[in-house]
Amino acid sequence: MSLYDDYLAEIANRHTQGLSPKPIDDGALIVELIALIEDTGNANREDALKFFIYNTLPGTTSAAGVKAAFLKEIILGKASVAEISPEFAFELLSHMKGGPSVEVLLDLALGQDAQIAAKAAEVLKTQVFLYDADTARLGKAYEDGNAVAREILQSYAKAEFFTKLPDIEEEIKVVTYIAGEGDISTDLLSPGNQAHSRSDRELHGKCMITPEAQAEITALKEKHPDARVMLIAEKGTMGVGSSRMSGVNNVALWAGKQASPYVPFVNIAPVVAGTNGISPIFLTTVGVTGGIGLDLKNWVKKTDENGEVVKDGYGDPMLEQAYSVETGKVLTINTREKKLYEGDTELADVSSAFTAQKMEFMKAGGSYAVVFGKKLQSFAQTTLGLPLESAYAPNREISHEGQGLSAVEKIFNRNALGTEPGKVLHAGSDVRVGVNIVGSQDTTGLMTAQELEAMAATVIAPTVDGAYQSGCHTASVWDAKAQTNIPKLMSFMNKFGLITARDPEGDYPALTDVIHKVLNDLTVDDRDIIVGGDSHTRMSKGVAFGADSGTVALALATGEATMPIPESVKVTFKGTLKDHMDFRDVVHATQAQMLKQFGDNVFQGRVIEVHIGTLLADQAFTFTDWTAEMKAKASICISEDETLIESLEIAKSRIQIMIDKGMDNAKGVLAGLIAKADKRIAEIRSGEVPALRPDPNAKYAAEVVVDLDIIAEPMIADPDVNNNDISKRYTHDTIRPISYYGGEKKVDLGFIGSCMVHKGDMKILSEMLQNMEKKNGKVEFKAPLVVAPPTYNIVDELKAEGDWDVLAKYAGFEFDDTNPKNAARTDYENMLYLERPGCNLCMGNQEKAAKGDTVMATSTRLFQGRVVEDAADKKGESLLSSTPVVVLSTILGRTPTIDEYTAAVEGINLTSYAPPSQGF
Repeated sequence: MSLYDDYLAEIANRHTQGLSPKPIDDGALIVELIALIEDTGNANREDALKFFIYNTLPGTTSAAGVKAAFLKEIILGKASVAEISPEFAFELLSHMKGGPSVEVLLDLALGQDAQIAAKAAEVLKTQVFLYDADTARLGKAYEDGNAVAREILQSYAKAEFFTKLPDIEEEIKVVTYIAGEGDISTDLLSPGNQAHSRSDRELHGKCMITPEAQAEITALKEKHPDARVMLIAEKGTMGVGSSRMSGVNNVALWAGKQASPYVPFVNIAPVVAGTNGISPIFLTTVGVTGGIGLDLKNWVKKTDENGEVVKDGYGDPMLEQAYSVETGKVLTINTREKKLYEGDTELADVSSAFTAQKMEFMKAGGSYAVVFGKKLQSFAQTTLGLPLESAYAPNREISHEGQGLSAVEKIFNRNALGTEPGKVLHAGSDVRVGVNIVGSQDTTGLMTAQELEAMAATVIAPTVDGAYQSGCHTASVWDAKAQTNIPKLMSFMNKFGLITARDPEGDYPALTDVIHKVLNDLTVDDRDIIVGGDSHTRMSKGVAFGADSGTVALALATGEATMPIPESVKVTFKGTLKDHMDFRDVVHATQAQMLKQFGDNVFQGRVIEVHIGTLLADQAFTFTDWTAEMKAKASICISEDETLIESLEIAKSRIQIMIDKGMDNAKGVLAGLIAKADKRIAEIRSGEVPALRPDPNAKYAAEVVVDLDIIAEPMIADPDVNNNDISKRYTHDTIRPISYYGGEKKVDLGFIGSCMVHKGDMKILSEMLQNMEKKNGKVEFKAPLVVAPPTYNIVDELKAEGDWDVLAKYAGFEFDDTNPKNAARTDYENMLYLERPGCNLCMGNQEKAAKGDTVMATSTRLFQGRVVEDAADKKGESLLSSTPVVVLSTILGRTPTIDEYTAAVEGINLTSYAPPSQGF
């Protein structure tokens, strides 16, 4: 059978699922389509023509390369297709977003036919996705006296590709749709258990919220054809949990507008809103598509006659509605006044959604076009010898004389690009920064690969110190979906220049190490900037930002990111941590004490600067990782010099293990990171550049002091699934002591794993099992205990130190990489499962607990349906706690009492933590 026959068979199969033909990325199939198009009597010609015009992916796909070459033949008169005139061929090229299409346009613009060259030049003037090879050709042609090249460069110097675009409408009509009450996780918009389909946009779009919600959105669009549907998180924040480009893609697919008539299922410009605005990392993703994210503030705290906040029976502030945004309301956004109206009534100031930079994203159709446009304008002006004058809004530059710098301000100033030399910038300033480390994970990686192809990128930016493609989110089950997607992804990323968890050539064993743990080791400078395709990209060295797949692609392609310098909240500790407390309890207590102290979440959208002191990077990661659930934008650990040196030495040893396994590439990226770590250690030891510290006179949005003395018992983050106020369910703000449960709450399954645990947790598990055996003569589990170490390095170290043998002794299942599971587990026995390193239950896309279970987990996710789904008669619960609490809960089959807990951990060193010996 031909590829076309195979494609028709796939179309027939997709039709049974209610799906359209899948967009084409294979150049060999396009070759067959062209043959059918040129055969004017062929019965398949009409369909082939439609597929060629409307269903071919742009950018650097092999399909785009063949399509661009054929369009060139039509323009040059070497091929003839009645339905594709030379003018239409130019139009099609203009929608192909760079790569082969720009190469063809440059061939034509710099060619001998003056008429064709002029038309090609007009199209090129609208393009922004040009790379070094493209601009080098233009520069060389200009130096050789080519008039067309000069004309194109003059247009680029004026940024006409941007300035000639229509401005955004002054008034935008929206019709409201309540997507949910309370915080809306991106899992609702793009469920983790459907991660395998994210790169198939139409298929993945069918999993957004519910089919009923999709029908309701469609009905609103039909009823209000002149309005855009605005999805709302009522009494909550939109897009918490992760950046998830697929979530924004899904919203845009149902409620946005098509980016190009010739590119299927790529929609842009969604409108989303929340009573408490949009989660910071999700808002960045909205900007990638040129969308709008509104902070509605439509519920406010109720006050009494004395102006005091009225609280409910739980001690939480009561809310009252300032104005209604119930589903079906038609509102108007005035982008000039930056106000939200219902008729003539002003409802809210929404100016935060319409900064000059965000409006440029909207005008350009997304943030990528702005980033590339700025670089292209600068190139053209430099080549022509013109002064550098940007056509874009000037970056906000905020500098307070005499004010010191917080840690994040120091990092941004150090890595800033294109700023005035010597000028010190403070929080609120817009800054282009160089990115040192980039991470891509496997369930978003296929989308990142698509984004790279779409923006015509072919190789990693030379300024990036290191980049890693993980395999952790699909680690637990090597099923047909993983076997199809992951090798393809690893091959693409390996060729692009990333260090990959799986070697496309099979020269080193496949690894499934949790991406955040690997990035934490690859970060070997506490002043680095890291961008990763997951919300838990939260390193304990440097400052790391979780990002959508597109922002990751942009960082890989350009080595840059653009964002405002965030405000910081300073977190310090006082007192003494009790011996029976785990550091995870300190993490939970930080959130609880902050909420008690301030009432509101002062962490949201800000950087948490935690003065961690003597805690090594592995253990400190427990805190930084959790800051994603605190709704913080990022976190920074302030470490002491010797502690940082020890952490860097550990990182070096782990990078060396990766080198020994054969994971380094021809450029010696991993070896370069070891050299960089050595240089940083030398700087610290000499006193030349000590560990990163803020200035004493730095300014903070808030300061939180955590009292270790009052942390008396283990703390649990509870999803509070039965709270009468729906908006308070599934948040990470309900932190309860273990005594709350009275030793009576049934636990159906325990999970130790994901990025929140480290080697110490595995050793605690080993010691607790030995303690319980000594006490009871045997270890008997009354609930299953699933254990997934975060990395193979940890497993190897545990084996070398004897702890793995202890765990294996008690285990009823131990992973075998020579025979990985090919189907997700559906039933669990009351025993210990030693699973493959990776995300496992935390991700929820492969393994899950039984519906309606109560799960006690070290995980980070308690969202509805993530780790455990609801049963018909019982809501699933994912309670988050420390490793010792999880272990004991599975042995008892219920939550322990405080006395049972303290007896079980007696003699075990849970954490060696004390606050820094001196404040900064």
